[in-house]
Amino acid sequence: QMTREQYILATQQNSLPRTDHPQFYPVGIYGWRKRCLYFFVLLLLVTMIVNLAMTIWILKVMNFTVDGMGNLRVTKNGIRLEGISEFLLPLYVKEIHSRKDSPLVLQSDRNITVNARNHMGQLTGQLTVGADAVEAQCKRFEVRASEGGKVLFSADEDEVVIGADRLKVTGTEGAVFGHSVETPHIRAEPSQDLKLESPTRSLVMEAPRGVQVNAAAGDLKATCRKELHLQSTEGEIFLNADTIRLGNLPMGSFSSSSSPSSSSPSSSAPRQTIYELCACPNGKLYLSPAGAGSTCQSSSNICLWS
Repeated sequence: QMTREQYILATQQNSLPRTDHPQFYPVGIYGWRKRCLYFFVLLLLVTMIVNLAMTIWILKVMNFTVDGMGNLRVTKNGIRLEGISEFLLPLYVKEIHSRKDSPLVLQSDRNITVNARNHMGQLTGQLTVGADAVEAQCKRFEVRASEGGKVLFSADEDEVVIGADRLKVTGTEGAVFGHSVETPHIRAEPSQDLKLESPTRSLVMEAPRGVQVNAAAGDLKATCRKELHLQSTEGEIFLNADTIRLGNLPMGSFSSSSSPSSSSPSSSAPRQTIYELCACPNGKLYLSPAGAGSTCQSSSNICLWS
C-alpha cells in the first residue's frame, strides 16, 4: 500500500517529458562585452601608471622631503627659506631673520612697503623704499646706535634731534638753514676755516649771557658790504690788544710857518709828526696832526687820543 507522498512523486515523474539530449546554458561574459571589459581594465591600468609617474616626477621636481618642500624647510623655530623665494600674495609673519653669514635682501620691481597696524587694523607706521626716495610715515622716527642704543637721530612733528657727538657737513656749499639755529658750539675741522655767511640778508648771533668768538691759532675777520655796528646797550665795548689799527682813515691837513727864533742846533734834526684820532658828530673818524685845525665840516669835534 503506497503512501500519499510516494504516489505524488510517481505521478510527477511520469508527466515530465523525457529527452535523450539534455540542454546546457553557458555562464560568464563572452563576445563584444568581454572585449570592452578588457579594454576598460587596460585603460584603467595605463591611467594608474601615468598618475604614479607624474606623482613621482612632481615630488622629484618640487624636492619634497620629510622636512619641507623645495627651498622651504620646517624647523622647530619656524620656517626656513633658502635661496631666492617669490611671494605672489601677502605674507604674514611675526619676525624675519637672515642667516648669520648672509644679509637679508628684499627686492621688488617697483617698491617695497612695510606697514605697521594696531589691534584695530589702523595704519600706524609705513616705510616705503622706492626708486626715487625712501619715505617714512610715523609719529616719531628714530635712528639708534648699534651699541648701547643711543639715539643718533629722531624726528617728530615738534622737533628734530641729532644725538651724535658731532654733526659733520661735507658738502661744498655747507649747511643752509632757513630759520633760526640753536647750538652751544660751532667749530670747523682742523686746519680749516670757519665761515658764517649770509649772502643776501643780515647775520645775527644772540645769547642771553654773551657771544664768544675765539680764534686760538689764527685771525678773526669780520667783513660786510655796508656798515658794521658794535653796540652795547648797558655795558661797554672793550678793545684789548697790543696794537689797534684803523686803516684807510682820511688825514687832516696842517701847515705851520717856521719862525727865526726857533732856529737852534737841534732844529735841523727830523721831527716826528704826532697825529690825533678825531671823531665827527656824525660818527666818522679821521687822523689829524696834533694842534691842527679840523677838516670836518662841523665845528664840534672830539679827539679820542693822540
